[in-house]
Amino acid sequence: MPEPILRYDHVSLSFNGEAALQDVDFEVMPGQTRIIFGAAGSGKSVLLKTASGLLKPNSGRIFTFGQEITRMKEDELFEVRAKIGVLFQEGGLFDSLTVEENVAYPVLYSRGSKNGKVDLDSVHERVREALRFVELEHTLEKFPSELSGGMRRRVGIARATVTEPPLMLYDSPTAGLDPITANTIIALIIKARDTKNSTSLIVSHRYQDGYLMANFRYNPQSGELERAAPGSGVRENTAFMVFKEGKLVFQGTQEELEAADDPYISRFKAVAH
Repeated sequence: MPEPILRYDHVSLSFNGEAALQDVDFEVMPGQTRIIFGAAGSGKSVLLKTASGLLKPNSGRIFTFGQEITRMKEDELFEVRAKIGVLFQEGGLFDSLTVEENVAYPVLYSRGSKNGKVDLDSVHERVREALRFVELEHTLEKFPSELSGGMRRRVGIARATVTEPPLMLYDSPTAGLDPITANTIIALIIKARDTKNSTSLIVSHRYQDGYLMANFRYNPQSGELERAAPGSGVRENTAFMVFKEGKLVFQGTQEELEAADDPYISRFKAVAH
């Protein structure tokens, strides 16, 4: 059996005496997707930051790619983070850099480029391919301020996936977007999942995001999404998690989420599909 890509072993974290994560315990296997729901301040974004070692827990252990990162120093975390793609809230682009420079950043500043052996032509082609993936190849020379919110989010996906990391962390990828644009973003995340076989953690406030992830797959022949056939593994590999005041209060399938009668958990299945 393969080992988990990510494993939390009774992890707790507090800030100034306020619990951000409380005894969080779960694991994610290669190729699986986790949809993470919860009210504001419930610990969702903190969870993603601990997965890459940006925040250290007060107790418990975190394993990423089989390595315990809980007590790793910054220089030890570099290689772990190189295998993690992150889409920050609002896209998290550098305003002073062009789209091309933003997407190239993870490639240029990876550990392998530290010795100066960078093939700029190769980097340029990788950036173009990443932007082609999100249908924004024509924006290479533009600055983030010249793009719409949805376009900035798509550039963020290009930057997060340009190095083809096996683990993707998406922090509220559809927040603040209209429903059509939000569905476009989720379609790109599904495309990345299915073409790159990535493991994904997705923080969201929209049930529709999780529903699409659990029920649709990307068809490379048509270039479109299609409903996943039963037994295809899409729904089986997608689980829902609900956080409340730093606690993981629910973890299960779409059917189990929809059957939950707890009032707090039920808040996250309210949007019809």
